[in-house]
Amino acid sequence: MKSILIIGLGRFGRHCARKLNEMGHQVMAVDMLEERVDAVLPYVTDGLIGNSTRADFMQTLGVRNYDVCIVAIGDDFQSSLETTALLKDLGAQHVVARAARDVHARFLAGNGADEVIYPERQLAEWTAIRYSSNHILDYTPLGEEYAVYEMSIPDNWTGMSLASLDLRRKHKINVFAIKQGELLITDINPDAPLRRNQTLMVIGKNKDVDKCFH
Repeated sequence: MKSILIIGLGRFGRHCARKLNEMGHQVMAVDMLEERVDAVLPYVTDGLIGNSTRADFMQTLGVRNYDVCIVAIGDDFQSSLETTALLKDLGAQHVVARAARDVHARFLAGNGADEVIYPERQLAEWTAIRYSSNHILDYTPLGEEYAVYEMSIPDNWTGMSLASLDLRRKHKINVFAIKQGELLITDINPDAPLRRNQTLMVIGKNKDVDKCFH
């Protein structure tokens, strides 16, 4: 369990707070607007109304005590930048800041952000890849080139084995598990026939996965 501070409770901040709470982490949520703080109180450990660009307010938060501080401010870059810098000045262990543009990311990194995330860009990439093929069900990037995919079994693969498909040699993708309902099978029999109700968990490059279906 981690102790996490989230500053900025727009849609992105609220979703982060809710998910972290579901995962069992302790979450302190902060925003300038009372209605935003009230909205997240049912699923955070605590919430405070305050201006994160004011040093006197930020000092009351004890930011050194949090494992991660997330700056989720999306509609005011100046406030995001000032908040990020203040967190680092006050000794925050790990600061994650939200950016919409590359130039914002450079300023945030230069002013204390240990990590910069692009929620809109990352969602756009996920959407583009997820819906570029009828067989890609989910996608998790691993760096710039590689990703983990969940793929449905094409009709012409049904009844064939992984050994006969030879995906690693033909398409440069690696199957590391097979899902069947809620069951994840990691001890794969390469000679077993594939079933329509199964999905493949694979690692590969976007272009290589896409070529599997063309």
